[in-house]
Amino acid sequence: MFGKTNVFLIGPMGSGKTAVGRQLGRLLGLVFRDSDADVVARTGVDIGYIFEQEGESGFRARERETIERLTALEGIVLATGGGAVIDPANRRALAERGTVVYLQTSVEQQLARTRHARHRPLLSVADPVRVLETLLERRAPLYAEIADVTVTTDGRRVGLVAAEILQALQRAKGERAPYNPSP
Repeated sequence: MFGKTNVFLIGPMGSGKTAVGRQLGRLLGLVFRDSDADVVARTGVDIGYIFEQEGESGFRARERETIERLTALEGIVLATGGGAVIDPANRRALAERGTVVYLQTSVEQQLARTRHARHRPLLSVADPVRVLETLLERRAPLYAEIADVTVTTDGRRVGLVAAEILQALQRAKGERAPYNPSP
């Protein structure tokens, strides 16, 4: 695993980070953690409420503290929120403290997986497709920037995706270059 004991899953909402993370944690014998669930547990309110009361910036500050704390642990599989990569401090912590796996998915798949979710404040708009397209356009380069492994999840079962990640981790040899953010 690139000499690192942690595996961090990144990717857009609806890419399967939580479901795949749980399965991957079982396969690797590591503890599974979810940064969004951690924020909810620590605040006692859902993410939509945080967005409502504090705005996205308030949520991102809480997310940054959570990512900093969780990535400092050893022996975990961490599913991050889709927007975690927009903060340079989060990207640095993820890249330096674990093997980063980008779960890549299409906007169509995201929409299918999130259309009934009530806990997605960024999708509480008239045109969620446009929102997903815009988010992916902005975030995809950030996901790619820190990814050690990229796996496509469209139309695939959780177990198959987790098994592919496990195989990629087992094949990996040596260390990647240290994190060096783009100017």
